[in-house]
Amino acid sequence: MRTSQYRAAVIAAAASLVVAPVALAAQSIGTVVVAHGGDSVWNSLVREIVVKARTGGPTEVSFLMGPEASRTRFQDVVARLESGGASRVVVVPLLVSSHSGHYEQIRWLAGLTDSLDPVMHEHLHHGGIERPRTKIPIEVMPALDGSAELAAVLADRALALESDPRSHGLVLVGHGPNSAEEYAAWMQHLRVVADSVGRRTGFRDVRVEMVREDAPAPVRAEAVRRLRDLVDLQARL
Repeated sequence: MRTSQYRAAVIAAAASLVVAPVALAAQSIGTVVVAHGGDSVWNSLVREIVVKARTGGPTEVSFLMGPEASRTRFQDVVARLESGGASRVVVVPLLVSSHSGHYEQIRWLAGLTDSLDPVMHEHLHHGGIERPRTKIPIEVMPALDGSAELAAVLADRALALESDPRSHGLVLVGHGPNSAEEYAAWMQHLRVVADSVGRRTGFRDVRVEMVREDAPAPVRAEAVRRLRDLVDLQARL
């Protein structure tokens, strides 16, 4: 389900773009969509939906990792917005959860925290990404978390794959974080999403789990075992 998760993220971020700047319409608001970054196909989807979003002001895209990270550096896109007359910047994170290292990277770039995991800091360094030298305020929106937009797109994707949902179970699989604390926070939101997907689709049973791909080997092995057990359980329901 990673592809549908990505598409959900793109559409839900667009919804955030429409809403976030409206309350601040009295000022000149610039919007930056910050995404993890992927291959050229995925990045083009991000750009496509950002172009379509009606923010009432200029928009920019910044990727944290991947081949375009060094060409869309956060400090550069903020500088372009400021030079174009923006007096405030709203950052929309194109991320599944507000409880992740990448979300903390964004908060650090925006000057909202001075603490950042060394590994996450090194990722930024490799892309030449730094804090912008600006005095205009930067506000960071929440990530997708338990948003209705994420549930709606996942539901549409699932129904496109299965014409008889009541006879099948559905498992939503995500990448997931490394730490136990962040895992718990992700699951708190994603269980809400899974419940919403179930109501929208009518699948016999809907669960969510993560593979925690970048976690230490024992943690990842346990996550994979738990996912397999979940699929086996659904098959017996």
